[in-house]
Amino acid sequence: MTTHPVPAGTAHGDPATIRLSVLDQSPIGEGQSAADALRTTVTLAQYAEALGYHRYWLAEHHESRSFAGTAPEVLTGLLLQSTARLRVGTGGILLPRYHPDKAAETMTLLRRLHPGRVDVGIARGGGPSADFGDRLQRLYQRLTEPGTGATADAGEPVGNLWLLGAGGSTAPLAGSLGAGYAFGHFFAPRNGPTAVAEYRRHLRAGSSPSTVLAVRAVTAEDPRHAAALAQAMLLWRARKDLGHDGPIPTPTTAARHIWTPEERAQAAMHRPTILHGTPEQLHVHLASLARAHRATEIMINTLAASPEDRMASYELLAARFRTALPQMIPALT
Repeated sequence: MTTHPVPAGTAHGDPATIRLSVLDQSPIGEGQSAADALRTTVTLAQYAEALGYHRYWLAEHHESRSFAGTAPEVLTGLLLQSTARLRVGTGGILLPRYHPDKAAETMTLLRRLHPGRVDVGIARGGGPSADFGDRLQRLYQRLTEPGTGATADAGEPVGNLWLLGAGGSTAPLAGSLGAGYAFGHFFAPRNGPTAVAEYRRHLRAGSSPSTVLAVRAVTAEDPRHAAALAQAMLLWRARKDLGHDGPIPTPTTAARHIWTPEERAQAAMHRPTILHGTPEQLHVHLASLARAHRATEIMINTLAASPEDRMASYELLAARFRTALPQMIPALT
């Protein structure tokens, strides 16, 4: 069973205008512990900063054997302390689980400690969301009060607030607040252009659109290795859908796996959400997606059992997108 690689072709426009960022779910690889995954998150953030990535967001997951990141605001503070220039933020806080005042106070504290570097990413998941709009409005008010560190950073949305979405219902809310909008392509790849259009249609007067496209992708110099890494991600996703929430398998495990009909059906559904190929192929496809979503920034989510494979993928993408690449790359520790 194979996944489809990204198509080859020629990109239109200057790839240097596209910013690259990282979405890290702190994945637990096969044979690793949650503590291992969290240590890799710290190392990867430092690595991403050295490679010139723009921002680094931490996801929130609970009771998961796949992901170790349960408190993105805690990890945000740790990574801000562990890096010097990288924008760091929550991607995102599951607002239905928390009182908006507490979320605002936590992120305001971080902004005061690290001015100009903190993003507040908010998601609707995590619980009943009927009052999400009210909670969001309260959070916005608290984040933009005088003295909270809300800044008008160049190219950043009002209050450095971002809303995460995949189906379009969050997009109008983001626009009405003048917040940024991050679309999760790996949740619903076909909904993106429509959701982004809704975001722009509802954009508050005087606000500039800020759109990030979050994709699940992996690359390697050898296209066969890239395909094997994508296959392992696809196996993890299919099994998770069927109730087996486990670590990210290695390519070897995926190659030896005997797929059930149910797993094959789930894999077929998710195949378009996992992009892979050589750096050149992936660059072409990502640049095309960015144009289709009117996004100037792509946030890469890479799930691999091996930290070395993840970091190699981010390095190759950084080089291909002409992101500043230092002479000395920090060693993996």
